[in-house]
Amino acid sequence: MPAGAREHRKGPTGEAALLGRGTEAVTIPLADLAHGRASTLQTVSMTSSCPRPLRPPALPADRLRGAVAYDARMTASSFRPVVLRNGTEIDDPLTVVLGFFRANWRPDVSDPSRPASFGEQDLRLANRGGARISAAEIAAILERRRAIEGALRAIASDASLAGAANPVPWLPLRQLFDAFAGVRGVGLSKTTKALHPKRPALIPMLDSIVQSYLKDDDPGAQVPFGARALGLVRGYQRDLDRNRAALLTVRHELARRGYGLTEVRILDLLILSAEAAA
Repeated sequence: MPAGAREHRKGPTGEAALLGRGTEAVTIPLADLAHGRASTLQTVSMTSSCPRPLRPPALPADRLRGAVAYDARMTASSFRPVVLRNGTEIDDPLTVVLGFFRANWRPDVSDPSRPASFGEQDLRLANRGGARISAAEIAAILERRRAIEGALRAIASDASLAGAANPVPWLPLRQLFDAFAGVRGVGLSKTTKALHPKRPALIPMLDSIVQSYLKDDDPGAQVPFGARALGLVRGYQRDLDRNRAALLTVRHELARRGYGLTEVRILDLLILSAEAAA
């Protein structure tokens, strides 16, 4: 095919997916990330300037259950693309995120009436999202409850990693991560899956997929737990800043449809989609 030519291909549901040079239309094994119910087919359209995108490690089952494919009829969008690392662009981020909702996925939401409290129900909520925190680990974390709640009280419930108006509360955020340091079997993934619902606009879920994506910002396991977490969150913030306008538009469009997601969570879903397609 000549350089720059565009091609139509039939997807698994019969729709034609419009592809340009360097674009892939793929069937992606995403799913109901929270509950594991099988999803319907929907499409994801991505472009990459890399001739051979880096292949991520095997994706955990709690993050990928089901199949999602891209509906080419919905690609005619006025939205700005979201530009991820390694030259990957998601041309229609709204359609990608809506695909998760159409697959019966819903985000786990913490009780808004108790933003500064932290207890067993928060850890059970994280487990429903795939954290797999054991009973022994729950007991060990709850021994740190006073320190965790002290740090949460110092962080506004609406604190945002994407907000331009107010500075990120880096010091209490570091203290919050430090409260989980040294708990046997509890790393960054379980910690942030437990904390994300408490501060959904501030704390990304640093599971293996996102850690791999942020590898250039990872200071490594040799640094203190809280410092490593903060380094990865700062890297995540740079991606939010680079895509601020596009992510804000997606958030507003989702809200207009009755879906409440923060820019932090939207970017997470887009990273997941891109990593699954790589």
